[in-house]
Amino acid sequence: MTDDKNKYRLLRTVLWVITILIAAILIANAIKGRQKVDVNSIDSDWSKLMVILKTMDENYVDDIDHKKVTEDILPALMKELDPHSVYLPPSDLKEAEESLQGGFDGIGIQFNVPADTAIVTSVIVGGPSEKAGLLTGDRIIKVDDTVIAGVQMDQDSMVKLMRGPKGTKVTISVKRSGEADLIPFDIIRDKIPVNSIDVAFMWNDTTGYIKLSKFARTSYLEFLEAAAELRKQGMKRLIFDLRDNTGGYLDQALLLSNEFLQKGDLIVYMEGKHRKREDMYADGHGSCQNIDLAVLINESSASSSEIFAGAMQDNDRATIYGVRSFGKGLVQEPVYFTDGSGIRLTIQRFYTPSGRCIQKPYADDYDYDIIHRYSNGELFSADSIKVDDSLKFTTKGGRTVYGGGGIIPDVFVPLDTVGSNEFYVKCNRLGLQNKYANKFFDANASGLRAQTTLASLNSFLDSKGIESGFLSFAAANGVTPKDDEWQRARDLVLTQVRALIARYSPLGDNGFYPIYLTTDRLVSIAAGEQQP
Repeated sequence: MTDDKNKYRLLRTVLWVITILIAAILIANAIKGRQKVDVNSIDSDWSKLMVILKTMDENYVDDIDHKKVTEDILPALMKELDPHSVYLPPSDLKEAEESLQGGFDGIGIQFNVPADTAIVTSVIVGGPSEKAGLLTGDRIIKVDDTVIAGVQMDQDSMVKLMRGPKGTKVTISVKRSGEADLIPFDIIRDKIPVNSIDVAFMWNDTTGYIKLSKFARTSYLEFLEAAAELRKQGMKRLIFDLRDNTGGYLDQALLLSNEFLQKGDLIVYMEGKHRKREDMYADGHGSCQNIDLAVLINESSASSSEIFAGAMQDNDRATIYGVRSFGKGLVQEPVYFTDGSGIRLTIQRFYTPSGRCIQKPYADDYDYDIIHRYSNGELFSADSIKVDDSLKFTTKGGRTVYGGGGIIPDVFVPLDTVGSNEFYVKCNRLGLQNKYANKFFDANASGLRAQTTLASLNSFLDSKGIESGFLSFAAANGVTPKDDEWQRARDLVLTQVRALIARYSPLGDNGFYPIYLTTDRLVSIAAGEQQP
């Protein structure tokens, strides 16, 4: 018995010794693992990052999905540089390129989704949908075998279903007013032109109006065609609307600027740490040098819009109206990768001819004049522009302009809040103007489709009791004006409704904008019809 106890004690002692030795080895390895790694072992300023990635590969407990980690890291990495350097995975890069190329493969319609159903608002003339027989006002129920109506599908997903390679077929099934059954249309997708000029028309006998939505690959040629047509109609003065134009191709901004400037006028210059200064000058061959020019900008006018506005202002070529522009003055250079992805890397800054840097400070809390807020249902905005007196610059004609980011207009016109009250805000939130326009079209489709001129369209709308119809519709949706709310909001609301209905006519945007802009105070001021 004693021998057994001694053997047991000996075995326990041996096990303790072994345990201690194993623990010592583990502790030694752990201490070794905590030794500092030389982050300068790689001859690069990125040495620490490279060492960390190498250490992860050699020591991480599980397999690493290198592709996923890379795709997750790159957007954050680019964001640390500046607000506009960006990484684009293959799908995003393709979409971004298409939006500026001036065309894409699709079926050739525009639609909105006011109540969980896509309603065709425009059929592109000569496009595949028009050839197949789709009409404005058709409600799209199915795309091939996929039901898209009443299933809470987002608009982007609907677009992806309808788009596809040129030459492929898609079946669009629609519900048409007056027809009991769904009507299927087999449509062969084709290249669809995307115009960057939303509308061009004569505001009055001598003043033209052109709205440019983006600086796309075709913008310059579109402008030449539109301006030539307006000159035939007697245009001596042009209102060029760049509000909400977030930019696009630099060369298009240079070409459009060249149309208005004299030979030798500086348009813009660019400069960066690794890039020498580049000056861009007008050649004096522009076709609009004798056209009086007014340029409209707002807080969403950016990049190429600011280059154009800055060139016109610093050369004393145009009067700039509106509020301070966005302040995007960084030049991005695209770099493409073989997997279909790419980056847009900031390489230079833009400067106006007087030397103003267009780029605003990067700080998120930078006070940029435009303050939109609701108070008791009323919409307010800033009533002045703050300038930095230490950043004074001089135009070609000797006028003082200010830097600090963005383009400060010559004539400040704040956000027009006339007519904005609780009733108007509720209508907007519920989308009642759009919904009533759809309802009106359903009841008046044939008559509306017969209106081919603005004059006949307005006469048709005047005869339809739109005011009482909309108020009844709003009340049925639980929205009724109080006190004098309707008197104050009436012109604004009815103009929006009439303009939205006009989109369902053959005129499309050529009916929408001439009506919609009649209550646009900034356009009236630029046209000389109102005082600022």
